[in-house]
Amino acid sequence: MRATVIGAGLAGSECAWQLAQRGVSVTLCEMKPQKRTPAHETDNFAELCCSNSLRSDQLENAVGLLKEELRRLGSLILSCADETRVEAGGALAVDRHGFAALVTERVRSHPNITVVPGEVTELPAEGETVVASGPLTSDALARAIEQKIGGEGGTLHFFDAAAPLVTFESVDMSSAWFASRYDRGTADYVNCPMTEDEYLAFWKELTTAEEAPVHGFEDKNVFEGCMPVEVMARRGRDTLCYGPLKPRGLKDPKTGREPFAVVQLRRDNRDGSVYNLVGFQTHLRFPEQKRVFSMIPALHDAEFVRYGVMHRNTYLDSPRLLDRYYRLISEPRIAFAGQMTGVEGYVESTASGFLAGVELARRLEGRAPVDFPAETAIGALALYVSNQSVTEFQPMNINFGIIPPLGYRIKGKRNKNAELSRRSLELIDALRDDALSDRE
Repeated sequence: MRATVIGAGLAGSECAWQLAQRGVSVTLCEMKPQKRTPAHETDNFAELCCSNSLRSDQLENAVGLLKEELRRLGSLILSCADETRVEAGGALAVDRHGFAALVTERVRSHPNITVVPGEVTELPAEGETVVASGPLTSDALARAIEQKIGGEGGTLHFFDAAAPLVTFESVDMSSAWFASRYDRGTADYVNCPMTEDEYLAFWKELTTAEEAPVHGFEDKNVFEGCMPVEVMARRGRDTLCYGPLKPRGLKDPKTGREPFAVVQLRRDNRDGSVYNLVGFQTHLRFPEQKRVFSMIPALHDAEFVRYGVMHRNTYLDSPRLLDRYYRLISEPRIAFAGQMTGVEGYVESTASGFLAGVELARRLEGRAPVDFPAETAIGALALYVSNQSVTEFQPMNINFGIIPPLGYRIKGKRNKNAELSRRSLELIDALRDDALSDRE
């Protein structure tokens, strides 16, 4: 049994691992180190280009449920994330370099995986193939995919942005304090308060700061979950105060009161020497980032070790093209995984790679697929992406809105979400023996 996986990001690494664990000989094609995208900095697999956070780890949150499903089913990515996690309150954040290095080591050392470096410019003419080339798929491969799926209109584009990183030692802790919002989890975030006057001065400069040129960029093409902070600011004076600068649940120990606005910093590596500005994805020019973000009092002398960047993401019109196993309807030997399918987020990309790998391994053995029901996060995401009734398809994070309701009333949103998660995990546990039965 043989298969080809194109791309060693989160989805491709997960897919290759699940195939290999089930006895499939995998050729994993990865263009690094010969070629990198503008967003990549290292030669490791599963490199996290934006945030180092995999978001909430709580079962009252849909992405927390998705993580737990993947954990119970033997996900490589979740295993490596748990081993390299850094404290981030109720979120799962990782040491980004340690995480990518661990995924790389495990994938490269698997006896059933052969890594072939170099850019793939054409889809294989035969054989089982999973395309997990990511949102920054090279132009040559993107053209080959467009040709396969029918030419113009086959792929869509939107823009994604990454937040800057600063050194912890350059943060003025006399103007900041450690805490987690509403005291959930441990006090892992650096909170940088702003008075109303400080915020208004900052907001004014942010809305007029000079942006870096990004070919074809328009505000309306930005995915809402990665909205650049300056785009968000232009929506209104108070928009940021209801978004990433929301002060609710954060009392300044010096005053005992909530500030007008709070910028949060989250640890980016295990040593705690580097922090990222939460919610500050941006495509401002680098000098402008330094000038404007240094207006935050605690960051007046901040040392920026990486500025925010803007890059193009590419995804398919999946409801017209893919089935619930992420296979190409017109040619099922070719499947897709990761953000190219329109799933948005690290964990969602991992889930698509997991499902594509499990389904392909079983198909190669002549076995029926494992049908993850809509009541599970894994199943709900795949069914949404392949739902032909979705007319204007946009990238989608996992959320409880695409999971069928309970059918009975539960008081309180958190209680209802917890009950949805309990139901899902019961289904996952019932499927687990079947889903894992052919693993080595």
